[in-house]
Amino acid sequence: MVSRDQQTRAALHEKLQLLRSITNSHAQSETSIIVDASKYIEELKHKVERLNQDIDSAQNSWPAQVTVETLKKGFLVSVSSERSCPGLLVSILEAFEELGLTVLEARVSCVDSFQLEAVGEDEENGEIIDARVLKQAVFLAIKNWSESSEQD
Repeated sequence: MVSRDQQTRAALHEKLQLLRSITNSHAQSETSIIVDASKYIEELKHKVERLNQDIDSAQNSWPAQVTVETLKKGFLVSVSSERSCPGLLVSILEAFEELGLTVLEARVSCVDSFQLEAVGEDEENGEIIDARVLKQAVFLAIKNWSESSEQD
């Protein structure tokens, strides 16, 4: 019969191997695996900080302002620009679709300026969309639209 200590050691070994795999560590000792995991977490923190800085700077330099509010069931997404942005609506709606966001209601004006207010909810795929992820997706759609419209 397997003792409780052996089960605990086996479970710990399995978890360490999983941690080793996730962090792409080549270490063999438990201590080295944990050190590698710690370094990996620090790298991820720095990446998140850089992405947040990019978002903040993008808000000031891109032609549109974006806000995302979390509602009881879903989100209210507002995008506005002082100039007309032909094709931007399609880019934003494609970003919603990629995230699995269903648009329940929308108001759009594209005449002299661009204004979008959309209420959307997660499609029932078991994953919950984070408001920050949605905002990043909208900014990415605006960036991609901006780059493609400059080429035209």
